[in-house]
Amino acid sequence: MPLDETRDFIPLNIAVMTVSDTRTPEDDKSGDILVERIEKAGHKLAARRIVPDDKGLIRAALKAWIADHRIDVVISTGGTGLTGRDVTPEAFQSVYDKEIDGFSALFHRVSFEKIGTSTIQSRATAGVAQGTYLFALPGSPGACKDGWDEILVHQLDYRYRPCNFVEIMPRLEEHKQRK
Repeated sequence: MPLDETRDFIPLNIAVMTVSDTRTPEDDKSGDILVERIEKAGHKLAARRIVPDDKGLIRAALKAWIADHRIDVVISTGGTGLTGRDVTPEAFQSVYDKEIDGFSALFHRVSFEKIGTSTIQSRATAGVAQGTYLFALPGSPGACKDGWDEILVHQLDYRYRPCNFVEIMPRLEEHKQRK
């Protein structure tokens, strides 16, 4: 889809969370990929951290970033699989005001083109909480590339047409203005 060059690019403040019991800052390849793409696109890295595979700790980190009005978007990598320690979707869904169902569907479509039916093992998810966009990607570098390059780079760009997440940001909390 085309970019509308008559619109100015609006840089967003994006936080990156790697969910893992084993990753360190030195070997967090998926987190590095997201940071590189965020900055290359012209956005600002607002925060970055590694959080263990623990629903309470993930939720606490999300709530802190959601409460920080300087953060517009949170993108996580890891913990979206089917094993016992994979609890990222549950943590994310517990803070959503609204789920963005289409993100998961589109992620699986993109992923299917690359890895076939193996995409079924991912529980990628997205939603909105108190005006902050939340996206949970699988932990593989390829999944992070696909999620960013095929979906997020476009939807987080105000110039992308016919519509994008940035242009509706001012309206995400309009329910609070009703009397």
